[in-house]
Amino acid sequence: QVELVESGGGLVQAGGSLRLSCAASGLTFRDFAAGWFRQAPGKEREFVAAISWDARRTYVADSVQDRFAISRDNAKNTLYLQMHSLKAEDTAKYYCVNAEGSWGQGTQVTVSS
Repeated sequence: QVELVESGGGLVQAGGSLRLSCAASGLTFRDFAAGWFRQAPGKEREFVAAISWDARRTYVADSVQDRFAISRDNAKNTLYLQMHSLKAEDTAKYYCVNAEGSWGQGTQVTVSS
């Protein structure tokens, strides 16, 4: 099974930007769709974005539409989430996942208002 490790989280002011990365081990990462979820304290985990195995199709939640973008580099076995115009309500732990059902441990994003 693929191991996923997220990075790039941190503390940022409202209006700022961050890029999250998710490094995958294993040769099958490039064969499957992948995505990002997030979970804020006291809330359920929610979908953020997804991308097809070949990056031809992307899906972004309405709540982050026009601010977040998902991409991948299969040559590097890496998934990305570019986040702009961050808001306090984007504060959460962000997880990457692939269609095989592998989850990373998450990376914390905190947006100060």
